[in-house]
Amino acid sequence: MAEIVAAFGVPHTPSMPALVAREGPTCETAQLFARIQHELEAVQPDALVIFDSDHLNTFFLDNLPLLSVGVASSTAGPNDGTPQLPRYEVPVDEHLAQQVRGYGIECGFDLAVTQEFELDHSVLVPLHFVTPRMQVPIVPVFIAGIVPPIPQARRCFALGQAVRGAVEALPEATRVAVMASGSISLDIGSPLAPPGQIAGTADLAWMREVLGYLETAAVDDLLNAATTDRLARAGNIAGELLNWIALLGSIGARRPSFLEAQAGHGDAYAAWRWD
Repeated sequence: MAEIVAAFGVPHTPSMPALVAREGPTCETAQLFARIQHELEAVQPDALVIFDSDHLNTFFLDNLPLLSVGVASSTAGPNDGTPQLPRYEVPVDEHLAQQVRGYGIECGFDLAVTQEFELDHSVLVPLHFVTPRMQVPIVPVFIAGIVPPIPQARRCFALGQAVRGAVEALPEATRVAVMASGSISLDIGSPLAPPGQIAGTADLAWMREVLGYLETAAVDDLLNAATTDRLARAGNIAGELLNWIALLGSIGARRPSFLEAQAGHGDAYAAWRWD
C-alpha cells in the first residue's frame, strides 16, 4: 500500500536563488534549504505532492480555478523569468496526479485539471534547492490563495485529508512526500508592506502565532484562527498559509521534527518525519 512518509514546508521567494548565488552556501537561506534537502533525501520518496499558490503565471484571471491538479507526464519552468533560476524539466507522476484528482472529486472536491502547463517560482525555487537534479516526480496541487475570494482554511485542510486518502488507496507500494510552498505573512505593494519597502512581512505577531500552532500541532486552533479576514491582515500574499494547512490535513496532528523561522521574514521551514 502507498503511504505518505514525510512532509515539508518551505518559502519560495523569487530572489532566493540570486541571494544564495551571491552569498554562498553558508548564508541562512542556503543552510535552511539544505536542512530540508537532507530531511527529504533521508526518506527517499517516490513522488512529491506540492501544495502551491500560482502567482498568475500558470493560471490567470480568465481561468482561475480555486483548486486544481496538474496532470501530465512532465512540466517545465520557471515561466516567470526568476533571476538566477535555470530552466528545468520536471517529471510529473501522472498516475498519482490522476489518482489525486479522481479521488478528490469522489470526496466532493470540484478539482479542475491542467494538462499543458508550466510552473513559476513558487514550485521551482524550492525544487532548485531541495531536488536540484529533479529526480523526484511531483504532483502539483494548486490552491488559489492569492486572488480573493480565497478558499476557506477548513476546506483546504479537508483537501489535504483527501490527498492522503488518494495516496493510501493506491495498490502500489509508493512512498509519497508532501510539500507546502509559501509564506506565512507577506505583503507586496500595498500599505500593509513594511514602511519604506515594496514587499515584506506584514504581521510578525501572526507569524509567531502560526509557528506556535505548528510547533504544538494545535491544528484546530490554527483552523479557527486562519479566517479570511485574519489572513488578509497578514498581507496580500498571506493566503499561501492555506498550502501549509492542506499539508497538515494530509499528515494529521503531528508535531514537526524540525521548525525554524527565517530571521526578519514571514517565512518558515519545517519537516515532519515519523520514521
